[in-house]
Amino acid sequence: MKAVRDYYDKRGAEAAGAVGRMVDRVPSIRDRLAAAGVGSSGLTAVDLDSVPVLTKDALPALQRAYPPYGGLVAEGTPVARVFASPGPIYEVQLEGEDPWQWAAALQACGIGAGDVVLNCFGYHLSPAGMMFDLACGAVGATVVPGGVGSVEVQARVVSDIGVTAYIGLPSYLAALVEAFDNLDLPTDRWHVDKALVTAEPLPDALRERLVQRVPTVLMAYGTAEAGLIGHEVEPGAGLEVPDHVFVQVCDPESGVPVLDDSPGEVVVTMVGAGTPLLRFGTGDISRWQLDEGDRLRLGGVLGRVGAAVKARGMFIHPHQAAEVVRGLRDLGVEGGRYVVLRDADRDELRLELVAGSGADRAMVTTAAEERTRASLRVRPRVTFVESVPAGDVLVDAREAI
Repeated sequence: MKAVRDYYDKRGAEAAGAVGRMVDRVPSIRDRLAAAGVGSSGLTAVDLDSVPVLTKDALPALQRAYPPYGGLVAEGTPVARVFASPGPIYEVQLEGEDPWQWAAALQACGIGAGDVVLNCFGYHLSPAGMMFDLACGAVGATVVPGGVGSVEVQARVVSDIGVTAYIGLPSYLAALVEAFDNLDLPTDRWHVDKALVTAEPLPDALRERLVQRVPTVLMAYGTAEAGLIGHEVEPGAGLEVPDHVFVQVCDPESGVPVLDDSPGEVVVTMVGAGTPLLRFGTGDISRWQLDEGDRLRLGGVLGRVGAAVKARGMFIHPHQAAEVVRGLRDLGVEGGRYVVLRDADRDELRLELVAGSGADRAMVTTAAEERTRASLRVRPRVTFVESVPAGDVLVDAREAI
């Protein structure tokens, strides 16, 4: 695709120049260039492509090697907040009005001054809640920090204070609509007319249901490390890539950029801030596409590579899942595994456990729920089985969407 080549030529050259200017301030980038046999001066886009992709799965080890942030924060950069996502992966928020640069996605959705936004991403340790909180402030909107809480309480908030916009998982927006209706709240108290959704798939059937109650529902895509990577300008037309990131779709095995519309891993280089990224592999699969105006767009998230599994907007790492299961042995659990399923429009995390003859199943269930939520940040549905298959302790059993 000529559009892909043109984009790579232009933005790749810009990214290479920016990386060269950041080398002395970012030790991990300096060392990765050296390991790839690339000099730090006169960098070209071809030089950058010779650097192996840094995977999300590798971040915990990188942060142990370059504590505490993996050498990814430029020296002298003020840090406003520190988050701890599952992994554990420590992520920073820089000072500034909209450090993750999500404002463009909100504006495309029509969210701005005068809007009251229910932000249904978590504020506790994970960065997503604060990401969108700050972005709402940048566009002049009022924020209701709903987080991940009681959907019935949030439905009453929507009714009582005149919420006009929603940010969160698409499945949770569907649950919010259902809760509003089940509570028999007055229909004229539903004022939500726009929603920006992210962190899980938005199938066409779900979007069609949502727009019956929320006329504008747009999808966005980003990560805690890079912030905004792409967002819809109109429904279903692909994701517009903002100027602050250089995005490549790469072969997951070789890391070589894909120059056509074949699927590959989304790889990001971002050097315009104090937390620069060089060839960071998000673990998400996408492809390039052209919209009706022949503008280059990302085709959404089509799947995952790597060990981590994403469910309900949170990454679940196999080693953490295994640690929880092992920890339950003190309660008589003989084995277990986590299975991620899709129930209608919602991800479900099922924890299958093999309980010994003397185990107190009620106690095991309570402990398993508490320990899973504390470690993986997702509530499981605990079931007891006679045995579990040998192999992975974390299985993604969802069908591709």
